Amino acid sequence: MAALLLGAVLLVAQPQLVPSRPAELGQQELLRKAGTLQDDIREGAAPNGSAQQLPQTIIIGVRKGGTRALLEMLSLHPDVAAAENEVHFFDWEEHYSHGLGWYLSQMPFSWPHQLTVEKTPAYFTSPKVPERVHSMNPSIQLLLILRDPSERVLSDYTQVFYNHMQKRKPYPSIEEFLVRDGRLNVDYKALNRSLYHVHMQNWLRFFPLRHIHIVDGDRLIRDPFPEIQKVERFLKLSPQINASNFYFNKTKGFYCLRDSGRDRCLHESKGRAHPQVDPKLLNKLHEYFHEPNKKFFELVGRTFDWH
Repeated sequence: MAALLLGAVLLVAQPQLVPSRPAELGQQELLRKAGTLQDDIREGAAPNGSAQQLPQTIIIGVRKGGTRALLEMLSLHPDVAAAENEVHFFDWEEHYSHGLGWYLSQMPFSWPHQLTVEKTPAYFTSPKVPERVHSMNPSIQLLLILRDPSERVLSDYTQVFYNHMQKRKPYPSIEEFLVRDGRLNVDYKALNRSLYHVHMQNWLRFFPLRHIHIVDGDRLIRDPFPEIQKVERFLKLSPQINASNFYFNKTKGFYCLRDSGRDRCLHESKGRAHPQVDPKLLNKLHEYFHEPNKKFFELVGRTFDWH
């Protein structure tokens, strides 16, 4: 009898099992919690006091606009910690489904006073990205580097062309992409990426213009120091980058960086010569972008020296 009573007591005292939380956050829950996780997540803290932090600044694009050069130049600043690779968190569903914990794990270790920066050029032209970034941090500072749209199209083609060449795969000429039935092929993806006003409108639905600093990519190539000074001011960084950090490499034909006595240039894949294009076709390209460029200038309240 005593044994039966003891068994009953133990049965009553046994804690109730609570169903475990699903391993993956639902889409809406992830978005709802994104803003607060920036302060809460501190996984992977190092013994020396540094830690991985969600980025306070993202270079959102544009592809072939000079994002790598901008990141390398910005990395000269001692208060900047930059992610080494393009993360593609907000635009690749496979990555985004992993949640902010995964995103955080892709960031560099940094000190509390440092600014963590990530760059993924595809963000600018991906429709879903602005809302997702805003859900993570509506106060985030965004950097957008743009070049002459026609030149950007040629750079876009050149990159893909050389990628095929390295794999010894044939690739059509740029004319075959740009022209269809005697007219400019407006379905060519590289053209769409250069319609800056279309993509900018999407970002301005979620962020005020004051949160987006536009870097003139053409000027950054010709004279990088003044453009980097503007970026420092936008990010409220102390002026640490100097004109002496840049020197023109005559062999490569563009500026390289000098940091603590060490010289470094961008990868040889940067600054490749564009293909020769028939002047008439080039004029068609310039004419095509004339009106879209005007719309973009009106949208951002400034002009650029583009064709």
